[in-house]
Amino acid sequence: MNALLYKGNKLADWLDRRSVDILRISLGLIFLGFGVLKFFPGASPAEALVMRTIDTLTLGVVHGRPAVLLTALIECFIGITLVSGRLLRTGLLVLGFSLVGIMSPLVLFFGDLFPGTPTLEAQYVLKDFVLAAAGLVIAAKALAASPLRLRA
Repeated sequence: MNALLYKGNKLADWLDRRSVDILRISLGLIFLGFGVLKFFPGASPAEALVMRTIDTLTLGVVHGRPAVLLTALIECFIGITLVSGRLLRTGLLVLGFSLVGIMSPLVLFFGDLFPGTPTLEAQYVLKDFVLAAAGLVIAAKALAASPLRLRA
């Protein structure tokens, strides 16, 4: 029995040391993958939603293909910072700001996304709640490691 507890503690210790890094890298790969798709016209299932959202949020200043390319650049930047761990706080800050745009279709186009049952676009946006929660976990660890953190 003690051997099982010891092995369980080793596993718990390993998970404690590695799980947030695994989450960070996984989230980074997701952002990088979705971002890269947007560089190729028609490859991203969210392309039309991105165009419509950015057009609405910028009051028509940024629309069409430039909106998708801007989103691709932002998502790739977030992904690279998460995967590499370099400029992580900057990437998390960009992620935080981008979540406003990522979640905004739920407010801007609710009736279109949920005409009764959730559309595929609605499901695409809803999965972002999990990505946002993962970002919060990663940010909590990154900020806890900050040398600038105030101590009580």
